[in-house]
Amino acid sequence: MENIFSFLSSISWWVWIIIGLALIAIRDVFFNKKHTISHNFPIVGHLRYLLESIGPEMRQYFVANNREELPFNRIERGWVYASSKNENNYEGFGTDRDLHGHHHIFVKNCMIPFQVGQDHPNKKDKSFLPCAKVMGLYNNRKKPYRPGSIINVSAMSFGSLSAKAVESLNIGVLKSNAYHITGEGGLSPYHSNGGDVIFHFGTGYFGVRDENGNFSMQKMKELVENNPFIRAIEIKLSQGAKPGKGGVLPGSKITSEIAKIRGVKMGEDVLSPSAHTAFSDVPGLLKFVEDIAHETGLPVGIKAAIGKTEQWELLAKLMAETNKGPDFITIDGGEGGTGAAPPSFADHVSLPWVYGFSSIYKIFQHYNLTERIVFIGSGKLGFPAKAAMAFAMGVDCINVAREAMMSIGCIQAQVCHTNRCPSGVATQSKWLQNGINIPLKSDRLSQYFKTFRKEFIEITHAAGYEHPCQFTMQDINLNVDDGELTKTLEQSFKYTKTPVKYTCAQDLKECTYLGGYDNENKL
Repeated sequence: MENIFSFLSSISWWVWIIIGLALIAIRDVFFNKKHTISHNFPIVGHLRYLLESIGPEMRQYFVANNREELPFNRIERGWVYASSKNENNYEGFGTDRDLHGHHHIFVKNCMIPFQVGQDHPNKKDKSFLPCAKVMGLYNNRKKPYRPGSIINVSAMSFGSLSAKAVESLNIGVLKSNAYHITGEGGLSPYHSNGGDVIFHFGTGYFGVRDENGNFSMQKMKELVENNPFIRAIEIKLSQGAKPGKGGVLPGSKITSEIAKIRGVKMGEDVLSPSAHTAFSDVPGLLKFVEDIAHETGLPVGIKAAIGKTEQWELLAKLMAETNKGPDFITIDGGEGGTGAAPPSFADHVSLPWVYGFSSIYKIFQHYNLTERIVFIGSGKLGFPAKAAMAFAMGVDCINVAREAMMSIGCIQAQVCHTNRCPSGVATQSKWLQNGINIPLKSDRLSQYFKTFRKEFIEITHAAGYEHPCQFTMQDINLNVDDGELTKTLEQSFKYTKTPVKYTCAQDLKECTYLGGYDNENKL
């Protein structure tokens, strides 16, 4: 035995490398039945798979130019990163954007901008920008809610995001007077750190389901009673990433914590159907909204990605006839989001945000319903110029998901569905989550929101207005590439936004229903 060890130890390191490579070559040629490349080109063929695995990173850092990447290019990501760190987010030497490109946005500035007075709320707080409308006020809900911020965190579940990421976001909205939507995975302890919350649920009814997987009004009432920071409820009909498609949470991924939060059993696959079981038609949806609002006292809204509009037309008609209906409507864009989906869904099902929102807004405007509904936009709107366009089209608030993720460290690795997120944001790996410093990351989210609002206010003032709700469709031009350089939003989408009733920022500050700012013990 001693002679064997002595012989092995006498072999040079480079000989061991050759032996190892020879063994790989033998495996590739004689035993590999799955991969043609490595069979035909033993050893060398493995380099192809290695390079392919790091291809996105190579393109991101060395190949793609500043404006080339999707879904967010380097300039957009850089602006979010710098804003969240309170660093210099300016550009020098002029824009490098193609000003003649399709759908480029132009905000029309005034010769004399809006002047901020000495007693104006923005004199003291340059990021003070609440929603101009109050959720639930028209429908006389018991607990109306005015969002304290026009930019907020969109629906992202614990399970899809890591515990530390969700906690960072929730503390971040507390610090920035915004709200945080739970995502359809239910209300977790990580959503419960003091920030305003909108409880969001989908077809799986996680957190408010009975033993058979059906919606439980009793559990909904208990959830709201036990968690007073829940300020509104959102029913998800569909989402931009995969509208009309259900999902499966494999039993192997269900931890005891997730099982408790979602109200499911350990070890069993959990199905999210493609459609709701609590209602099956538009009148049923309307009744469902009213029942939840009556039992909880909270404003209730719906969220959807947009395709066909016939059922939306019926909903608006019934709302006008009954004087009932959702207090807010969130329109998601077909641009997708944090949810993983087959390419056929992500690329082709549902309309991009500008087309989806404009088609729905026109329907509700036709029935004179726009003043009683808070319209929320969701679909890559987390940049001030895009937000200006959205507000000019009729939006009252925007929700951001991926932009919020980037503010706390997401690097757009696009491996959210693999549980291998290198930044620890979209993974359940404890090791990868260890890189998230919650106090620091919550500050980053808060600073991104505050910087966004400050710049949005400055754009608004440059256009001659005090609040973004005052933007009209004549204030924004859009490149349309049809022989004319630009058209106004009104010309492009064939409607005029209904003016929002607005007095002044001081009235918003003194509003009884203002959220965010009424939270005690800010961190």
